Amino acid sequence: MHVAMNTHTMNQIPMQTRRSFLANAGGGMGMLACASLAQADSGANVHQPHFAPRAKRVIWLFMHGGPSHVDLFDPKPALTKYSGQPLPESFGNVMTRRDVKKNPLLAPIRRFRPRGQSGLEISDFLPHMSEHADALCVIRSMHGDSVNHPQSVYQMNTGSILMGNPSVGSWVAYGLGSENQNMPAFVVLPDPGGGLKGGPPAWGNGYLPASYQGVTMRPGNSPILDLQPQPGVTETQQRLDLSLIQKLNQRHLQQRDFDDRLNARVKAYELAFRMQSEAPELVDIQQETHQTKQMYGIDQKETREFGERCLLARRMLESGVRFVQLYSGDTNGWDAHANVEKNHTEYCLRTDKPIAGLLQDLKQRGLMEDTLVIWGGEFGRMPMSEQGKGRDHNPWGYSVWLAGAGIHGGRAFGATDEIGLRAVTDKVSVNNFHATLLHLLGMDHYDLTYFHNGLDKRLTGPDEAEAVEGILG
Repeated sequence: MHVAMNTHTMNQIPMQTRRSFLANAGGGMGMLACASLAQADSGANVHQPHFAPRAKRVIWLFMHGGPSHVDLFDPKPALTKYSGQPLPESFGNVMTRRDVKKNPLLAPIRRFRPRGQSGLEISDFLPHMSEHADALCVIRSMHGDSVNHPQSVYQMNTGSILMGNPSVGSWVAYGLGSENQNMPAFVVLPDPGGGLKGGPPAWGNGYLPASYQGVTMRPGNSPILDLQPQPGVTETQQRLDLSLIQKLNQRHLQQRDFDDRLNARVKAYELAFRMQSEAPELVDIQQETHQTKQMYGIDQKETREFGERCLLARRMLESGVRFVQLYSGDTNGWDAHANVEKNHTEYCLRTDKPIAGLLQDLKQRGLMEDTLVIWGGEFGRMPMSEQGKGRDHNPWGYSVWLAGAGIHGGRAFGATDEIGLRAVTDKVSVNNFHATLLHLLGMDHYDLTYFHNGLDKRLTGPDEAEAVEGILG
């Protein structure tokens, strides 16, 4: 892309494209911010909610691949009783892949037990999370629209099975902004194994301005790649470069009638500049106490990686980040087609203690009162077996839990049928789930809109949706 320049500017920067000039000016996203930001007002970019919120911030623990609800949070004695037998004809036709509906039923892998004072039943797969049973509201009646990973990942994250729509985190950033102008409102902590089915559009901004997309971060000295200026670039040189770049950006915007996409890109660069000083300190978990690290399992090999990201999520909330999404599961993740026992033993071991530590830490710091914690994947798994010891995808009935933000815990909301195949009681669609999350954040999903292609678009889509009172209560 070329920028029109006057003769004086051309003499200063001969025969360079705007792209090559920006690269030569210092490299890295941080170099693309305007110097005036260093003197910018330190006030936070906060937008007012529609009504008094119960949650000011969110941590979404996304178990990529589809954790098995009938093995973790939805006990089914009938599934044990009829294990090894075919699915009764009374359940009618079931949409499955590879004719899995013809396979025999498979009993829950681990025993369920009543937990806490409430007696909420949770599997032995999750001994540490079970200690927080009285804080959990387990929605056992979630249901979606696709048996495939990418479409279901998109639906849980954006409200639609189609790619290209804004994620929940982007909508929250758009609606509420960040409490810290030096940090983004929406941060994503991907699994270092990578390979999310559906890819980064799951946390993308869709048709919202680019400044609302999820910013991916990681623990360590380089939380964001290319954030720091190149070696040898002094602060004075950086400020001079940025001052010129700001002028060029403003001219570029004026010539294109202040195109919103360009403006969003400039804002993203400005945010990157502000993050140069704050982000490295934020991800430095070494300043945390030994006791805190133990609570998250950072002292143990199996739980260290996920524990570090859970701890980092808490630190981000304290810094003013509005929405943090933390992924567990690489390309396959919780996708237990061949062996539920092997797969879920591994992933529960990685995540159970860190998540319990996160809940405990939020509680002892007084953050649970106005923080919403979400746990769940893109769907659950079938009651029928696959390959003998595994289970196939099940979007027709699965479990998600909520904690914090005044949510009444120690209970299950809704129910699947007697074998966990379909949601049957107090069914919760993904759109209604999203409406409920927005309500907890003080936003009416009907009023949170963005004008795009002649329509006022919403997270919850064009159809009717409503916050679920039974969950809010």
